[in-house]
Amino acid sequence: MATARSLITPEEFIGVASTVQRNNPGMALDTAEEITAEALKFVAACAASPTSGLKPSRTVDEGWHALILHTVVYARLCKRLGLFVHHVPEPPDVTRHDPGALARTMDAITAAGYEVNASLWKPPTDRSIPVAADCEHSEPAPAGCGFDCSNTGPNVA
Repeated sequence: MATARSLITPEEFIGVASTVQRNNPGMALDTAEEITAEALKFVAACAASPTSGLKPSRTVDEGWHALILHTVVYARLCKRLGLFVHHVPEPPDVTRHDPGALARTMDAITAAGYEVNASLWKPPTDRSIPVAADCEHSEPAPAGCGFDCSNTGPNVA
């Protein structure tokens, strides 16, 4: 199986994991690293399956947010994966939750060659790993935005 850490340099990985940790006071570094690795797997799965309607869990979304904040790292990652994976933030709304989306996303991660850390793929109501991220991505993307986090619209870099 492929390792998500190999998608970026060790220095970049620690930088992103440190951002996750800083954004979540009291979080252990190993938890931040697990979240970062799962976010990398998510982005890789999105690039490999751009029309599958993939969504991150609330916990993995925290890692995706941290990746995006490292713009150079994120742009290089997406270029390496062959597709820029867009993010459309939305306010929290548990009524938009599509339970099938998390299963579909975990399947896509496995199909992309990665092992899923199922403990990070809980529904938005699960707060067992407290994180600052509180998005729940809808499907399809909000009207008029032209693209969504699963790249079902134009591939705008």
